Amino acid sequence: MARPVWAGNLAFGLVSLPVGLYTATDSHTIHFHQLQRGTSDRIRNKRINERTGDQVDLGEIVKGSDTGAEYVIVEPGELDDIAPGRSRSLEIAGFVDLEDVEPIFFDKTYYLGPRSAEYAKVYSILEQALAKAGKAGIATFVMRQLSAYSAMCRAAYG
Repeated sequence: MARPVWAGNLAFGLVSLPVGLYTATDSHTIHFHQLQRGTSDRIRNKRINERTGDQVDLGEIVKGSDTGAEYVIVEPGELDDIAPGRSRSLEIAGFVDLEDVEPIFFDKTYYLGPRSAEYAKVYSILEQALAKAGKAGIATFVMRQLSAYSAMCRAAYG
């Protein structure tokens, strides 16, 4: 069985169901490494200060946003404070007509499914109810640090 990219609980009303989120597509992109011709030794990128040309240790690097006039510096600790934490629950905020959801706006497609066989029947009831009603559940959650995704709980994605 495929490994979920995220595991948590699907919550709607007073119901909570352990689920996993699975990628619906595979990347077929070929990834290359940089190698030195003749030796096949890997080449690594270094962090270089643009002004001085000196190499910079990772611990000396901070993130900054360019405002046009200057950089607003964000320290790693500050980034942790402002970044949303990984969601443990996928809370359905509401339901919409399935025909109103335009898949062209999705960045990636995922399948939602029960986390184990013992929850399959409960998940199937939800799936069938959504299919019969022609509805999709809309929820927002954080799957990875600083990456918020909207997930759809749709009967056809079970």
